[in-house]
Amino acid sequence: MTAPLHDKRPGTSGARLPDTQHGMRRRNLSRVMHAVAAHGPLSRAAVASRIGLTRAAVSTLVEELIRSGLLDELGPERPGRRVGRPGSALAVSARGPVGVGAEVGVDHLAVCAVDLRGEVRARAVRRVGNRGRSPEPVLRELTAMVQRVCDDARRAGMSPVGLAVAVPGLVATDTRTVVRAPNLGWRDTDLEPLLLSGLPLTVDNEANFGALAELWLGKGIPEDFLHVSAEIGIGAALVVDGRLLRGARGFAGELGHIPVRAEGPSCPCGGRGCLEQYAGEVAVLRAAGLEPGEGRLGLLAERAAAGDKAVRRALRGAGTALGIALTGAVNLLDPEAVVLGGALSRLAPWLLPSLELELTGRTGGRACGVTVSGLGPDGPLLGAAHSVVRGVLDDPVGVSAAG
Repeated sequence: MTAPLHDKRPGTSGARLPDTQHGMRRRNLSRVMHAVAAHGPLSRAAVASRIGLTRAAVSTLVEELIRSGLLDELGPERPGRRVGRPGSALAVSARGPVGVGAEVGVDHLAVCAVDLRGEVRARAVRRVGNRGRSPEPVLRELTAMVQRVCDDARRAGMSPVGLAVAVPGLVATDTRTVVRAPNLGWRDTDLEPLLLSGLPLTVDNEANFGALAELWLGKGIPEDFLHVSAEIGIGAALVVDGRLLRGARGFAGELGHIPVRAEGPSCPCGGRGCLEQYAGEVAVLRAAGLEPGEGRLGLLAERAAAGDKAVRRALRGAGTALGIALTGAVNLLDPEAVVLGGALSRLAPWLLPSLELELTGRTGGRACGVTVSGLGPDGPLLGAAHSVVRGVLDDPVGVSAAG
């Protein structure tokens, strides 16, 4: 796939082409693709009405997209949808390009392929402890999983066009280098030579991909919100006017390493009293008197629902710590909403009361609403795959040229 029209990093969309005839055509092809993807099936006339072009111009663009395998013609529209002769309904192709997303978690690896309609067409998940493992064996296993998912997609007649990888750490701007991932123990790790998938590669922080998934797939999510991705580690991402706020070096959102108690326990990041030491998965399990391990969050939810006092006390403490850490972010940034995602979102019924109490009390009652993600722990993986899909919608010409 050729370079997209937008910034290389997902969530920074916006074409920057000169107003040449070629540039205008590429933008218009993108507008057609986005209209059909968001509102289809649509007739040519309906597309023309939505994007403000003539039907003749849209028909020319549509024919090109059909030849490229990006749009399907489904046949006449259903009767009753419009007055006059029915048009032929268009939809984004169920075969053709797919975006591949992958996630390196502290306790798992995951890969999925998403088609242009937003449907997951292939998926692989492996539970494995990655904390303290060197990057090479982890990424060899991830590469094998990516190849299996790509093979499954190709057997179904689809073509993988890009790979985006979510990692629990800081990723330098416009690179594929994980500068620091404390919960993995990785530093200055360039993923490109270790992930030999043969696909164009993007690497980003898992909280960023989780926030983009909320923006693109979540229901009722505003364009200005703070997304908290909470599980073994805790990250955050701020979306302003529908775009990620990354910071000067791309390191914005390290909520888990905001100190909530200056003299608290030491943290792998080198600090003390960080939020993760009170609200991360391991900390909550420890406070509840449980050993870390697979399925522990499910056990926490079961025990909390059954009224286990120790578990509920641990979750109240985690909620309080989250509220303290979020206070600074909310006071400084004034988001319209806070969205709690990640694995801890399933514990929201017991986290939110103390979180909201702390946040409201520390912001003079001006705190924004806190909502729970409907995507749960799948957010970063889906956001990664959809970022590739969005690149196809933004630059259909690039995919056609690569094909």
